[in-house]
Amino acid sequence: MEATGETVGEAKWKALRDLERLAPGLDKAGVRFQVVSEGERGLLGVGYTPARVIASVDAVEEAPPPASRDDETENVTRVRELVEHVVAAMGIGSRVDVREDETGILATCTGGDLGLLIGKHGQTIDALQYVANAALSRGGTAGKPVTVDAAGYRDRRRVTLEGIALRGAERAARGERVLLEPMTAAERKIVHERLKELEGVETSSEGTEPNRYVVVFPA
Repeated sequence: MEATGETVGEAKWKALRDLERLAPGLDKAGVRFQVVSEGERGLLGVGYTPARVIASVDAVEEAPPPASRDDETENVTRVRELVEHVVAAMGIGSRVDVREDETGILATCTGGDLGLLIGKHGQTIDALQYVANAALSRGGTAGKPVTVDAAGYRDRRRVTLEGIALRGAERAARGERVLLEPMTAAERKIVHERLKELEGVETSSEGTEPNRYVVVFPA
């Protein structure tokens, strides 16, 4: 499937959408993109030559059927469509599965260049998660929290954060005031929760976003 767009990312997204219409249940992780032209801006920014890409996939007939979405809530649909749009625009052939329970909404990405999606220190996937939460809030929905995950990143990051928290607590128990690395609000919550039951230490958050951090100090 060939498509054009103002940018390569937009052209890839359009080509992927066209493929999905031809083959419902398409496994996005198997899609390959060939960039025919990266496009070019016109003189002084006026006009442009569109970017052109070709998207292809093998054995479309063997792709697994899509999960039933008949009972999908409006919030789940919005999260899924937003995450799918972003990963496609990034040129990542990732499959997005969204599940909802009483505690929140989890969007899981599988396949494709998940390292690119996660980004350095999780900055890209954290930004996507922030946008997903903001999108639900902007719609006036008293929504559940949205978590965006890829390749088990969230569990690995939790283990890392808890290790950082415990090492900080050990130093604080010896009388030090320990400043941990800057973290997102969700990450700081993990640290606070992990240390709140530990005797002899307390925690607080200091600084301003995006460089706000946890301080561990003797109780």
